[in-house]
Amino acid sequence: MNNNSTKLLFLSTLMMGTILSISSNSWFGVWMGLEINLLSFIPMLTNNKNSMINESSIKYFIVQAMASTMLLFSILLIQMKYLMWWESEMVPSMLISSSLLLKIGAAPFHFWFPEVMGASEWFNCLMLMTWQKIAPMMILSYCIQLSNFIFMIVILSIIIGAMGGLNQTSLRQLLAYSSISHLGWMISSMISSENIWEIYFIIYSLLSVILVLLFKQTNLLFLNQVYTTSNTKPEIKFMMFLSLLSIGGLPPFIGFLPKWMVIQSLMEMNMTSLMVIMVMLTMITLYYYLRISFSALILSYTENSWSLNIKNKKMNFILPMSVMISTLGLMSTSTLIFLY
Repeated sequence: MNNNSTKLLFLSTLMMGTILSISSNSWFGVWMGLEINLLSFIPMLTNNKNSMINESSIKYFIVQAMASTMLLFSILLIQMKYLMWWESEMVPSMLISSSLLLKIGAAPFHFWFPEVMGASEWFNCLMLMTWQKIAPMMILSYCIQLSNFIFMIVILSIIIGAMGGLNQTSLRQLLAYSSISHLGWMISSMISSENIWEIYFIIYSLLSVILVLLFKQTNLLFLNQVYTTSNTKPEIKFMMFLSLLSIGGLPPFIGFLPKWMVIQSLMEMNMTSLMVIMVMLTMITLYYYLRISFSALILSYTENSWSLNIKNKKMNFILPMSVMISTLGLMSTSTLIFLY
């Protein structure tokens, strides 16, 4: 997609689709908004130069079309059979939840997500991780019920997010598995309160933007490119790993703040067992982030980087500032709380 005007057109219809879904007062409007959003995102995924990207756009289209069909089917089922209090009925609520979970790529409906992410450009990856999740998650938060099905989804998402990233070499797929793990946390926070998942989503989106900008600016796609010391300045590398640890949820960073809020709300609802399982499994994601960071910062790699096309642009002012905010955010908010 070289033509900026077409990109702008599709971007605006993509945003319009999401806004239509969120603000709609009928199920048909919700479905229509999701369709507009999907059909605007497909042309942004395609690229004439790269057949791999075209393949990923077809995968994305098939999965999303399947999810939309499923959603439409469950809407018709509700209209015909369950008019009132359908959320408490198991079949329609599971059908609607499943179609929305397939749209956002939560486990066990996650198989398409790392595949599509692994073959997309950085900007499209960012859209997949943040904007494309807004509408389905908003609709899911309207009709979510505390059930064994949701419990299973939360735990499965965090397990797969943890296990999938353990031996990943592609940075885009690493972020995809991290996103699946975060989805588990967001879905569990929806059960307790709408505000918490919205705060979680905003902080997660900001951290994702920082990381994607860093990777895009240094032109990195794989882990071995990160490790070669000759290609990236140490300060860029340091910023990169601070952001990685923040998105993993290590306590002094702001990435821990939404998890802290979720832990507290689950404790207040007497869901301690779920909370303990979630924290234990998130330790695995934190482990592989720490492993990457330590090996890249401590060990000195002296590989030839002539094969790596690294464009070392001058770092602009925004990125270091945003990394500082992500690093010191939790400390500043904690001090404010203590002062008040």
